[in-house]
Amino acid sequence: MNDQQLLRYSRHILLEEIGIEGQQRLLAARVLIIGLGGLGSPAALYLATSGVGQLTLCDHDTVELSNLQRQIIHRTSTIGQPKVISAQVALHDINPEIECISLVVRADVVQLGDLVGKADVVLDCSDNFETRYAVNRACLAQRKPLVSGAAIRFDGQVAVFDFRRAAVPCYNCLFPEDSLAAELRCATTGVFAPLVGIIGTLQASEALKLLAGIEHGLSGKLLSLNALDMNVIRSTLIRDPACRDCGETATIDNKSASHAYFSCSAKGTSHDPLG
Repeated sequence: MNDQQLLRYSRHILLEEIGIEGQQRLLAARVLIIGLGGLGSPAALYLATSGVGQLTLCDHDTVELSNLQRQIIHRTSTIGQPKVISAQVALHDINPEIECISLVVRADVVQLGDLVGKADVVLDCSDNFETRYAVNRACLAQRKPLVSGAAIRFDGQVAVFDFRRAAVPCYNCLFPEDSLAAELRCATTGVFAPLVGIIGTLQASEALKLLAGIEHGLSGKLLSLNALDMNVIRSTLIRDPACRDCGETATIDNKSASHAYFSCSAKGTSHDPLG
């Protein structure tokens, strides 16, 4: 690191758990962020300020006025622009040293495989289950750590699936794709603005710890938060032997059209109340 980097990242370097070695890992790291909306906005900002060397931003959508209530990386002046371009400008402004790759695309299975293969950690900040299941399969197939987030109304969740480790559960273990529950969208049900900031920031925190080699974190855990009364539940993830993606008879490319809504009563967990 040069003198400017030593100064910029000095508060990280002072932390025993990170230090110079950990910060150098961050500078050399590559992170894929799927979705630059409410979750991806704070996640991308904190990864950039922390010095993650390369951020690949993937989102097919454009900035709309209704986004600005919670998607803090975007501005009124960028309405109508692709979200990844709007985000790239903000990220380079806050840290011009990082590399941003902006992809105005809703990645298909082939593209996801290529993008995940080039990343050290993947953040799923998407807002639909089709994408979440596809990202889960791509990360599982290539053994890349996945940090998954979701938020609706006043309820949010973060889960970490470190597929570098053997026999870990996957997203489909937690929320089986053949569930009959309905998928909810914030466009029709609403979402508390600070909630997505909390969840997206937690995703960035977990990604940074994975990259820096810090063992403490949510690996193998699900953290559920209700921002209305600030109740927090941490659950241990349980692998489903019958899971169609990672179970004993799984086929990674198996697909289903049904969806499941994220819930504190998810199938693959045991709960540890925190508040």
